[in-house]
Amino acid sequence: MTHLSIAELGTILSIWAHPDDETYLAGGIMAAAVAAGQRVVCVSATAGEHGTDDPVTWPPQRLGQVRRWETAAAMAVLGVTEHHFLDYADGALSEVDQAEAIARIRAIIDEVAPDTILTFGPDGTTFHPDHQAISQWTGAAWELAGRPGRLLHASMTDDHLAKWGSLYEQWQVFMTDERPVGVPREKMAIAITLSGADLDRKITALAAMSTQTSSAMAAMGTAYWELNSDECFVSAD
Repeated sequence: MTHLSIAELGTILSIWAHPDDETYLAGGIMAAAVAAGQRVVCVSATAGEHGTDDPVTWPPQRLGQVRRWETAAAMAVLGVTEHHFLDYADGALSEVDQAEAIARIRAIIDEVAPDTILTFGPDGTTFHPDHQAISQWTGAAWELAGRPGRLLHASMTDDHLAKWGSLYEQWQVFMTDERPVGVPREKMAIAITLSGADLDRKITALAAMSTQTSSAMAAMGTAYWELNSDECFVSAD
């Protein structure tokens, strides 16, 4: 299939569970769209206040505030001026009133009138329950809104998983015994590989989220650039 160009994406609504999801999976796309004069609206369901292995140093109130500051810095690097938190509790989206959450997202869709919605697929990429909840809510809201524009799900190519899958296993990225199925690049709706200044901008935005990225960046060195150079999405249809 022919991959969509940045221009064809039009107005973008980017909906995710935690701050850094959007930068890892769509930072380059969002930055390129903004640079081309397109509207980009980004939504984070939570502040990611439980995203640490050291809750003594980083209790939820402290980490949540720091991650909000980190997100503001990352969005500034990417050029995204419209970012919103839904202020749900990190790690507890499965406990949220689904009808209320879907209604909130539907209201955002109605206001933004996006040509393209970017979010997680049903597997949440890593099978994180929060990621999967956002996928479900967004899909339901899109249906209720009359399927405006196109809904695209983040996905990994088969060659990406072949190269980096063992590293993801080492890092225990996947939260169940299930594993994502790699999609051939030619079947993606969007498949871009960032390089040069475009990739540097994305990595700079990720570096701004240091509570989440500093360990991986230090461990991987320049390989971190290559790991995060691809941004790929499949059609929800």
